[in-house]
Amino acid sequence: MYLSLCFISFFLLLMFFVLSFSFSVYFIMYNMIYFIEWEIISLNSSSIVMTLLLDWMSLLFMSFVMLISSLVILYSEDYMASDIMLNRFIFLVMMFVLSMIFLIISPNLISILLGWDGLGLISYCLVIYYQNIKSYNAGMLTALSNRVGDVALLMAIAWMLNFGGWNYIFYLDCMLNNYELCLISFLVIMAGMTKSAQIPFSAWLPAAMAAPTPVSALVHSSTLVTAGVYLLIRFNKAFPNWLLNFLLVISVLTMFMSGLGANFEYDLKKIIALSTLSQLGLMMSILSLGFADLAFFHLLTHALFKALLFMCAGMVIHNVSNLQDIRFMGNLSIFMPLTSSCFMVSNFALCGTPFLAGFYSKDMILEVVSLSNLNMFMYFMYFFSVGLTVCYSFRLFYYVLWGDFNLISMFKLNEENWMMLIGMLGLMIFAVFGGSMLNWMIFLTPYFICLPFFMKMMPIMVSLMGLWLGSILFKYSLMYFFNLFKYYKMIIFSGSMWFMPLVFTKGISGLPLNYSLNSIKYIDLGWSEYFGVQNLYFVLMKLSSMNQWFQMNDLKSYLIIYLISMILIIYFI
Repeated sequence: MYLSLCFISFFLLLMFFVLSFSFSVYFIMYNMIYFIEWEIISLNSSSIVMTLLLDWMSLLFMSFVMLISSLVILYSEDYMASDIMLNRFIFLVMMFVLSMIFLIISPNLISILLGWDGLGLISYCLVIYYQNIKSYNAGMLTALSNRVGDVALLMAIAWMLNFGGWNYIFYLDCMLNNYELCLISFLVIMAGMTKSAQIPFSAWLPAAMAAPTPVSALVHSSTLVTAGVYLLIRFNKAFPNWLLNFLLVISVLTMFMSGLGANFEYDLKKIIALSTLSQLGLMMSILSLGFADLAFFHLLTHALFKALLFMCAGMVIHNVSNLQDIRFMGNLSIFMPLTSSCFMVSNFALCGTPFLAGFYSKDMILEVVSLSNLNMFMYFMYFFSVGLTVCYSFRLFYYVLWGDFNLISMFKLNEENWMMLIGMLGLMIFAVFGGSMLNWMIFLTPYFICLPFFMKMMPIMVSLMGLWLGSILFKYSLMYFFNLFKYYKMIIFSGSMWFMPLVFTKGISGLPLNYSLNSIKYIDLGWSEYFGVQNLYFVLMKLSSMNQWFQMNDLKSYLIIYLISMILIIYFI
């Protein structure tokens, strides 16, 4: 019996998921941490040592990465079936998973950099997988944005030379009282901000949607974008208050900006990417308030339902002739009931609907925020951004699953891709039950937050207001009724992520590119060409043509030269 590389990778990753998850439960029960040092080579007094950190957090995160990647690879068997280089795609995904695992279990900045750069390089290869101009531009934007964080990590490594070792885990407790180690904390926050696409590095995340949808499901839900959050969770004891306040402002602004942008976006994958950006802002903000365990909890639950949401979007795009504009869709729930069910579950989990995966982490985060010492502006922005999440989710429901028939009659709709459906249904089970399971696992003592009735009901009220706004505001008739096209410039500003992609592409590269164009035009191809090589070429051509003329008219030429030379001789004599 022939087994394809997809099936082998799927079974291998699933087996490692079961193993890693079992170990994580064991480590939680007995509160164990293994710190493993492997001396690779020892030469004279120098030694190269590889260190690994195995605790419940690294093992649990690793198990979730392997679960999602196994189901994504199974999903890719059908989704990428027309690709003749499918094995190359699977190898790239496996290398990506290995880089992520390397990053997760490393307590050492050098080995973290190896996994970090592996993620950056392979994500670039995956973003440019469909070889066209749009993908190349998105790949360059992704790679160069992430290089900023890589440079920050390199500077942190160089600065840690002053402390005798790169195992950051040894220095976490003394970082708060040491200004030099505070600089390392700032550099680590910069690295985390670039990888997790916080303002002002947000432009690359929607651009990276040029990658195949299985890549988006894996990379932009559970691995690449959450690597920055995971690194900051590991460093959370080392951040002084001023850095945490800075991170709080940036992350809440990211939540607000991406939630607002998703309400004016029409590309299905970009809406989900902006949703991911909003959830990353939520994780970063609760981390900056000092609740790293809640940030990790939301990171895991978000990975489950967001991977499912991307897979459902991939199935929809696959069936509507590769169109991604939601205005061309409509009433898909009749034609694709199983996909629509998974889509509804993942979207409801994203909104924080009670007793789905997202509810347990999101509701707890909002209640902790209500309990925290935040000013009124930040509190309002927090809850308003959460309301925007529900708003764009129900807008997505209206356009894709309900609404009217648009161009749907052109398409051949079917749900015969059973491999894709198995991958989606497997994740749907985790999107329903994963939140409660993780809640009982991670928090050995349950959180109990006592608030006044109004503040306790605030998350549900905000969600219901977002639901109402999203379900009625974006119907075409109401857009005409309210005459929203009067506010066209404001809509363009909100929908373009506050012009961030424009500013961080043309804004940064425009002036140097124009300068280089003018220098080529006026110097290389202009004056230096005219007075340099080209001028010499023209002079030599003129002289050679004169010489040619003399040789072609030999008798007349020789007579004229003879007469001129005789006249000169007679004159000088």
